[in-house]
Amino acid sequence: MIGFLEGRVAVLSADSCYLDVAGVGYKVMCPTTTLGRLPEVGESIRLFTHLHVREDALALYGFATDAERVMFDALLGVSGVGPKVALAVCSAFAPDAFRRALVTDDVDGLASVPGLGKKTASRIVLDLKEKLQLPDLEVVGVRPDTLAQARSALQNLGYSPSEVRVAMSRVESHGASVEDVIKEALRVLAG
Repeated sequence: MIGFLEGRVAVLSADSCYLDVAGVGYKVMCPTTTLGRLPEVGESIRLFTHLHVREDALALYGFATDAERVMFDALLGVSGVGPKVALAVCSAFAPDAFRRALVTDDVDGLASVPGLGKKTASRIVLDLKEKLQLPDLEVVGVRPDTLAQARSALQNLGYSPSEVRVAMSRVESHGASVEDVIKEALRVLAG
């Protein structure tokens, strides 16, 4: 219904912003990735939006890129995933990192998102793997179990699930072995 909003940032908060669009203030809930990209109060921005309609409320969600909005919409299509969990996933994963998690069946990585359990993470992988445009496994170069083994090793070294998730999303080349993935993730964590 509302594809995007373009206006001045009127108010910023921890989980949302108010956009002044021609004198009308819209409260827009945003993932942390989008909130981090917003300009200062008084400056203009365009946010791609999703209007979520419930019996008792209307809520507007905003994203810096259309790819993030598409990811949010896809997550809402999974049984058991509501806007709060979908927003948490969008905050934890960039669209490319999310696609990589789906391709590699990275249930543990998804389950590390606050509010998302293993059962729902498995359902997300199962439901969205075929619906979203995903790269071939050969292009990614990772066997499905490699990422899980690397994640487990990093957590055994004392890194939190959120630290591991961030590091794994920033690994440039996953290489052919678990050791290569761990080395690259450790470089990201050290940098």
